[in-house]
Formats: sequence, C-alpha cells, structure tokens
Amino acid sequence: METEKKKYALNLTDILVTIVVALAFGLVFRLMGPVYDLLQPFGMHLEQLIYGIWYIAGPFAALLIRKPGVALLAETAAALAEVLFAGSGGIQNLYYGLIQGGFSELIFALWLYRRFTVSVAMLSGFSAAIGSFILDYAYGYMTGLAGWNLTLYVIFRLISSALIAGGFAYVLVKALEKTGVTQILRPVSKEDYDVLKK
Repeated sequence: METEKKKYALNLTDILVTIVVALAFGLVFRLMGPVYDLLQPFGMHLEQLIYGIWYIAGPFAALLIRKPGVALLAETAAALAEVLFAGSGGIQNLYYGLIQGGFSELIFALWLYRRFTVSVAMLSGFSAAIGSFILDYAYGYMTGLAGWNLTLYVIFRLISSALIAGGFAYVLVKALEKTGVTQILRPVSKEDYDVLKK
C-alpha cells in the first residue's frame, strides 16, 4: 500500500517537468491565437479544427509523467502561461485551463492512472473539449448560433480535441520515449518496449 502511494506521489522532478511542459505549451497557445483569428473569417467554424491544441498540455503531461494531478496542473499552468504571454483571452484563459485540465484529468482517473493508450489520450482530449463547452455556454459563445452552425462548432472541436490533444500528444510522447528521455521520469517497462515494436 505504501509502495503504491509512493509510486503515484508527485516528486519535485515531476512538478518541475510539468511546469516546463506547461510553459512550452503556454507559448504554443499564445502563438496559435493569431492562427485561430486568421481562420475565423472563413466561416463554417474552421477555426475549431485547430482548437484541440489548447487542450494538449494536460494529456501530454499525463502521458509523460503518469501520475495523478499532472493533467490538471499542466493544463492550468499552460493557461496561466498563456495569460502571462499576453494571450488574447486574458484571465478567462485561466478559467478555461482549470476546467479543461479537470476534465482531462478525469479520464486518466477513471482508469486509475494505469492505462496510457492512444484511445485514453483521445478520450482525455475529448473530455477537455466537453469542459470547454460549459464555459463557452456560460460566456454566451454558443447561445446565438443557429442549429447547423452550432453542430459544426461542436463536431469540429470534438474532432480536433481527440486528434490533436489526444492523438498528437500520444505520438509526441512515444517519440520522446524512443529517445530515452522519459527514463528520467519513469523507467521504461517491457510493456512499453512491446508497444513500440508494433
């Protein structure tokens, strides 16, 4: 029991790596803001097809470190970093980071932090998108949309969240594992090696 607790406890290295990941993604979030703005005038909610990038910090950090609280911490810290980098959403970004990180974390918690497959990662990104819809609705971003428009908005964002925040995060972590960098955080198991061979 004590060994299990120790296995899932965050140490200083875990926290520092999570913060570095969050700062890197916070900068990415800031840089993607103008790209999002460029896509908006085209209509049809095409900008939602890149929206998943704003959920990637949580799943990426959770796949990397594999401990409770990491997805929430990373997504929230990345959102805070975006605020500090003068992102266009201002302090609202922090609220989004908190709720998106919480929803992302929930998926890893449902599997008791024992499954870190691409499907779990995609569900984590998908879940973060669901969390973002709650705030979008509260801020009135969704209420004025016609039915077909709202459908595109929701579907495009969900697709983006699964593919970018989940699938792409998984690919990035697997690429890091091949370099051996992740052994600093967690030793690579036989199961990890077997997955790489497939």
